Amino acid sequence: MNVALLLIIGFLAALSIGGAAFAFAGAGSDKAKKRVAAVARPTVSARAVKGASDANQQRRKNVQVMLKELEKQQAQQKKRPSLRRQIEQAGLSISIKTFWIASGIAGAVAGIGAFVAVHALYAVPLAGFAFAFGVPRWVLGFLKSRREHAFTREFALAIDTIVRSVKSGLPVNEALKLVATEMPEPVRGEFRALVEGLKVGVGMEEGLKRMYERMPTAEVNFFGIVMSIQQKSGGNLSEALGNLSGVLRDRKRLQGKIRAMSSEAKSGALIIGSLPPGVCVMIYIMSPNYIAPMFTTQLGNLMLLGCGVWMGFGVLVMKKMVSFKY
Repeated sequence: MNVALLLIIGFLAALSIGGAAFAFAGAGSDKAKKRVAAVARPTVSARAVKGASDANQQRRKNVQVMLKELEKQQAQQKKRPSLRRQIEQAGLSISIKTFWIASGIAGAVAGIGAFVAVHALYAVPLAGFAFAFGVPRWVLGFLKSRREHAFTREFALAIDTIVRSVKSGLPVNEALKLVATEMPEPVRGEFRALVEGLKVGVGMEEGLKRMYERMPTAEVNFFGIVMSIQQKSGGNLSEALGNLSGVLRDRKRLQGKIRAMSSEAKSGALIIGSLPPGVCVMIYIMSPNYIAPMFTTQLGNLMLLGCGVWMGFGVLVMKKMVSFKY
């Protein structure tokens, strides 16, 4: 009886020791490890996740607001600029008063020259009006277009300079100052005006807006959008400007391709437009008496005037046909 009791007690003790060993070092060790790993794993709180999502939403809202503001500015800037603005865009530093004085002198000289040439009073107001109001505006447009082309040629290189400066650790203002001192005109002048405005307290967005008013090109508009969005929403400025530089170079290649493809049409338009005056000059050289009534009689003068008007319309139509927007 005692032996049986001892055996039962020994069996129960062995069973207890085995259960304890199985609990601490047996099959339950994997679960214990998982519990420890779950406790030790850094968890992201719901508040942090919500804060990150709110920040992303706020950033998207800032970008949308910025794009809407830029669309409004573009709609306002599509209106015809003032004379003062046109003079600035042409790169001239004269006053409005000087411009009108020069236009009046040009109109008076043209009117006197027309009267001396054709001896007709009706030619005086026509020539005077054309040279007092038409030709000066055409000169401003020509100078503006030439300045914009010169700016666009060097603008991609200026953006590359900003990208390299930012990557090397310089602040954005210092990078802009480097462009304002190293790049050729008119890029240097525009960035100098931007840097000087920033020095006296003008904000980056306002300075870029003024820069676009002085140089109304798509490239400057893209640059202003990138800088404004990066300033308000953050992001990698060097990467954004690098992508912009690639886009501008692609636009330049597209411009060259369009110019090459439209060169045949432009040559044809030039030949067609030069044929009538060329034939007139040849006839005047070969047989001046035959064409003299066109210049000596009133009816001939009216016919020449009508021919000139219709030729002008034809040239404008052909120019519109061979001009491509891209």
